[in-house]
Amino acid sequence: MDFGTIIFPTQYSISPTEIAQEVEARGFRSLYFPEHTHIPASRITPYPGGGDLPLEYYSTYDPFIALSFAAAVTTKLILGTGITLVVERDPIVLAKEVASIDRLSNGRFEFGVGAGWNREELENHGTDPKTRFSLLRERIVAMKEIWANKEASYSGKFVNFDRIISEPKPLTSPHPPILVGGNGESAFERCLDYGDVWMPIVRANAEDFSERLTQFDQFCRDRGAERPPVYIFGAPVDGKSLARYAELGVKRAIFWLPSDSRDKALSKLDHIQKTISEYSLG
Repeated sequence: MDFGTIIFPTQYSISPTEIAQEVEARGFRSLYFPEHTHIPASRITPYPGGGDLPLEYYSTYDPFIALSFAAAVTTKLILGTGITLVVERDPIVLAKEVASIDRLSNGRFEFGVGAGWNREELENHGTDPKTRFSLLRERIVAMKEIWANKEASYSGKFVNFDRIISEPKPLTSPHPPILVGGNGESAFERCLDYGDVWMPIVRANAEDFSERLTQFDQFCRDRGAERPPVYIFGAPVDGKSLARYAELGVKRAIFWLPSDSRDKALSKLDHIQKTISEYSLG
């Protein structure tokens, strides 16, 4: 099992360039940036984490722009979105963004995708929350067509274009890894359908998650497929839990960093690094 980090990059927190350099210097495998284009002032949809919505959700930079800065100051660190709200983006433009950052980072990009949870945010983009997963699928499949073909076409219920040329293609062939977020029952299906990695948020302890992995294993066997790699999003900073997740076959543990000052962000990063060292020694 290797280790990654995730942080909302904001105007008041440690900069994308500095956190990327510090994460790489400490030997972490990856760094991810989340996405929210905006937060509706109505705040009707409850925050899945419970309580008030944290300030960073309102304040985060565009992930692709922030990641381009991170890519420019690192050489080995994998950089990704955690996650891109594909249902809020034009697929032709998004395909270009993914290909561009994958090339400019020398093939170090991972494409985390999801359909979002904030109903009003989705609706402001013209997305019907009831059909968001169907829209997500069509846009991703359409982007794969763009990445794979000199002249690409796609005809669906939500996405339609005929014979377009979009260069450059991603450096990573056939495309950067697609990390499918989501914890619901349909996440397994989405991952096997168009994803390469399942990246659920960890809200339960390792033993509860082991049951979920057993269900995923059975789901894959029933469809004659190998289980894709699993990354856990929001991993606990606890050595015993990390050891158990490793036993369960989790490939990557991704830790949250605070959207805060340089000192506070690096203090948390150091604490995570110490915990990993103790887990590794154990």
